[in-house]
Amino acid sequence: MAPLPSTLRRLVAILGLVHLFSTVSADLDSNLTGAGVRSVFPGDSDYASASAAFNLRFTLDPAAVAYPTTPQEVSSVIQAGIDNNLNVVARGGGHSYVANGLGGKNGSLVIDMSSMKAISINSSTNTAIIETGNRLGDVALALNNAGRAMPHGTCSYVGIGGHSAFGGYGFTSRQWGLALDPIFAINAVLANGTIVRATEDSYPDLFWALKGAAPSFAITTSIEVNTYPAPSYAIVMEYSWSNMDFSTAGQAMYSFQNFSLSGPASPFAGELVISKGSQAGQVTFAFTGAWYGDEGSAVSTLQPWLDTMPTPTSSQLVGNGSYIDTVAQLSGSSLDTSQAPDSSDTFYAKSLMTPEDDPMSLEACTAFMKYLANEGFSSDTNWFVEVELYGGPNSKILEIPNNATAFSRRDTLFTFQLYASSSNSLPPYPEDGYSFVDGMVDSVTSNMPSSWNYGAYTNYIDDQLENWQTLYFNGNYPKLQSLKDQFDPNNIFMFPTSIAE
Repeated sequence: MAPLPSTLRRLVAILGLVHLFSTVSADLDSNLTGAGVRSVFPGDSDYASASAAFNLRFTLDPAAVAYPTTPQEVSSVIQAGIDNNLNVVARGGGHSYVANGLGGKNGSLVIDMSSMKAISINSSTNTAIIETGNRLGDVALALNNAGRAMPHGTCSYVGIGGHSAFGGYGFTSRQWGLALDPIFAINAVLANGTIVRATEDSYPDLFWALKGAAPSFAITTSIEVNTYPAPSYAIVMEYSWSNMDFSTAGQAMYSFQNFSLSGPASPFAGELVISKGSQAGQVTFAFTGAWYGDEGSAVSTLQPWLDTMPTPTSSQLVGNGSYIDTVAQLSGSSLDTSQAPDSSDTFYAKSLMTPEDDPMSLEACTAFMKYLANEGFSSDTNWFVEVELYGGPNSKILEIPNNATAFSRRDTLFTFQLYASSSNSLPPYPEDGYSFVDGMVDSVTSNMPSSWNYGAYTNYIDDQLENWQTLYFNGNYPKLQSLKDQFDPNNIFMFPTSIAE
């Protein structure tokens, strides 16, 4: 018998899923409709858009996507999931690199937080309550309108809920910490539907777990944060060196590491950005930085490193000097996320967090650049690497112990984001793209001692990462397992990289 054509096989698969979900959907529909929660189900005209992943490598079929507007409705959705024996996941901005916000697998019940976007700012206490359906751009605008700010990443469309749940690095993190650090209370709904407010005094163990691994323990509905005065002056710095040979690039990264370890002032932030060169053996080497201190001090702060570098191909200061302008410049897209639809991509990404007390050798830096200059030149992907400065002696991130929150990799100097898209940003993803990105990390780790205590960053989540429990959570994982058994004994909040009991 001849095999079915691929399009027919897909149709059969879809029909099978519809049959699988039909009984569940009927009961689930009744539960959610009875609770007054707008929901989208398989077969609905808007199901395809409601279940679309940011990373188009993933095509998933959730049992339903629910859009609650209150914590009480979130509780009702969780109860509906329990009644129908479904795993429940939250989706904020939807930018999980492996579609964990859709469950990371078929058949999950998705709680989409996009209808919960209130931001309340208390000008007398300089605190804010931010619902987790907000995107980073919207948070930045709302706080800036009150003259305030908080640490967060650059992409304006990323959701504040997931971003702060797993750390939340940004260009102001060396002076203010990670996005989770100014959080003093988390309003959430537990796996049994109970609505709680977790702080250091109330539900302290839960509060600890939510600050680094939240989606495994509860659905966060809002965070309460201390805010900072928006800096009176801020500017973006951009330098680029085209067609740098790999040996020079390795030395340049090594010298940037030395500069970072020398302790640049905390208003300084920056990252190296490496991309394809114009011929084999070369890379494009760039630096993007930001300065949040006194006007006129940006370049002088960076100058000790620039003195070790070749003359740049281009250099400029970008922006009008205002804090919110630097947020917009670093984002590269509108901060008002209602102005345009979100983007999508087809990609594979990994991360690498290097320990502050055991920096990379010159050999490892050079091997990394050699790999990018040669295998990167021949790769048919569109790739980049960002080497983000977390640490140095003046970094706020390092002032908090690794075991103070579930986020366990504070003693990090650099975090690498290693990212490769398909050539046209659409499926299918090339098979050799996986080995290419894996090789980026290997080129560094294989040139360091076997005992090197490197880590990985949960916001650059990797579905193919081995030993992820240790790389993401290090010594905090056993405590997280114990708390998982306490707060979610039936594993309602389960996805491929969730905490296991």
